[in-house]
Amino acid sequence: MPEYLLKTDNLCKSFRLGGLIMGKKIMAVDHVSLALPKDKPWIISVVGESGSGKTTLARMILGLLDKTSGEIDIDGCKIKDFEKKEFYRFVQPIFQNPFSAFSSRKKVDTYLYETAYNVADCKNRAEADELVGKTLSSVGLEAKQVRGKYPNQFSGGELQRISIARSLIPDPKIIIADEPVAMVDASLRMNIVNLFKRLRDEYQVSFIYVTHDLSTAYYVSDYIATMYRGNIIEYGNARRVLDNPAHPYTELLLDSIPKVGHKWKEGVALPDLEGKEYAKTACRFSVRCPYATDQCRKAMPELVDIEDGHRVLCYKYCNEQDKS
Repeated sequence: MPEYLLKTDNLCKSFRLGGLIMGKKIMAVDHVSLALPKDKPWIISVVGESGSGKTTLARMILGLLDKTSGEIDIDGCKIKDFEKKEFYRFVQPIFQNPFSAFSSRKKVDTYLYETAYNVADCKNRAEADELVGKTLSSVGLEAKQVRGKYPNQFSGGELQRISIARSLIPDPKIIIADEPVAMVDASLRMNIVNLFKRLRDEYQVSFIYVTHDLSTAYYVSDYIATMYRGNIIEYGNARRVLDNPAHPYTELLLDSIPKVGHKWKEGVALPDLEGKEYAKTACRFSVRCPYATDQCRKAMPELVDIEDGHRVLCYKYCNEQDKS
């Protein structure tokens, strides 16, 4: 039986919008089961547009948001059974906006040393200096470039690399990176994702990379999970999913990426049907899907395996399996 660093089982998170009488319940994450194997370090990208539930999923795994139901296991243990310090030795976050991760009134290196002392258990300044210097070097910076400076003295790209260095200090097994290149200059985004690939191998750390940027996801990922309105609607090997998408929504996401020599058509943005889609007990993409049938509009399909771990939530493949 395979062992997993991270496993979610039927994980759900609901929010109530509005008042008790006229308000409505939204399932931001709806029965999501995801597994991160333990055999070697992996990069799994969770992709989808705004409102897909990917950040809510990340925040639950980080323990920053309580689940409504389901289970989260980290290295075979329930997340609730971890002490806070023990948990952050195992799992570390990287957030979207590096400027909001550091107080403008506090020197940046203070955060690095606090993590070294309080999470990595460095016993003295010499140990902390060595560890901080090593992790900064891993992201292409030197301690003297960071020492004594405030966040506003760095560019967004530099500050994000410092955030990555900070996450490496406890030598975690999993890093949850939530839109880590969204606030970084476009010219530097590939530098950050290249860094993730190198750190995966150098530190033997697995990444959950949350993003709406399919171009970086294609480049950096071992596996990809596409989310739509709280559901994982496609999952599998990154090259297989993005070279040969099985779900119409994944196709739509890929078609929305501008290509050299092709004009980006107006109207690519998806219409705002969020409330109706979240409320549906059938396939939530059926109101947008050009292939939808009455079956799609009546009940939710199952996530079926179509090829060597490539799974899709679509009646087209459920029906094909029934015929075979």
